[in-house]
Amino acid sequence: MLQIRADLVEEIMAHARAEHPHEACGMIAGSEGAERPERFFRMTNAAKPTGDAEAQQREQVHRALVLGEAHAEYRGEVRSSLTYYTWDVKERLRAQREMDERDEWPVVIYHSHTRSEAYPSQVDIEVASGPANDPRIHYVIVSTRPDAEARVRGHDLRSFRIVDGVVTEEEVDVVETYMFAHTGADDVPDLD
Repeated sequence: MLQIRADLVEEIMAHARAEHPHEACGMIAGSEGAERPERFFRMTNAAKPTGDAEAQQREQVHRALVLGEAHAEYRGEVRSSLTYYTWDVKERLRAQREMDERDEWPVVIYHSHTRSEAYPSQVDIEVASGPANDPRIHYVIVSTRPDAEARVRGHDLRSFRIVDGVVTEEEVDVVETYMFAHTGADDVPDLD
């Protein structure tokens, strides 16, 4: 089960809406060894056009490596930031270094789907099952399509564990605060 604060859910949704019709992506870090998402990292979808021809060429090469022939298209059109996301490598490394310095890890990796339901695509599954896979990560997907089904607080938001190609949906518990949310003994105040 993913337990997440309401303000973080709203921040994910605000990011997804701001980027629509492009896919949004980011992470929420938490203390190493804990399951609490705390610190929000709004990331850049490097597949989004920037007007920089050199950057777009690098993204196209990266997309070909990551997606390959089998996933180069989505419903008959070439994949783009409308149907695919990829990290800006420098930004991702900077965020990881910052998390490492603070003894944190990415508890949640999120992204949006702009044309489909909030469920992992085959590309999502393959990337999540790759060499950098961490089975502890909660993969949150939100849908910003107009007919999205309201599942969590009025949003099409779902959480999954993806391990070795196996997708397991998990319950999402949205709380106002983690205090007294039955997530660990450290929530109980000392009576001394």
